[in-house]
Amino acid sequence: MISMIFTILMLAIFGRLLFFAIRLAWGFARVTLSLILLPLGLIGLVLKGLIKLALPVLIVIGIISLLTVPSRD
Repeated sequence: MISMIFTILMLAIFGRLLFFAIRLAWGFARVTLSLILLPLGLIGLVLKGLIKLALPVLIVIGIISLLTVPSRD
């Protein structure tokens, strides 16, 4: 009985730690994508001569960022 309680509590604690680790990794992935990979990808598109593709992507990302950031009124 004690081993079953120990197992349940151990799974609860390590499950919570796993949940926080996944949230932290997702946050790092979003920051890495938005600050490093996206600008490098757009610069790469421009350097390859695909400005017709890079400009609409940049416009769409700009509109999305304007709509999702809360205003500071």
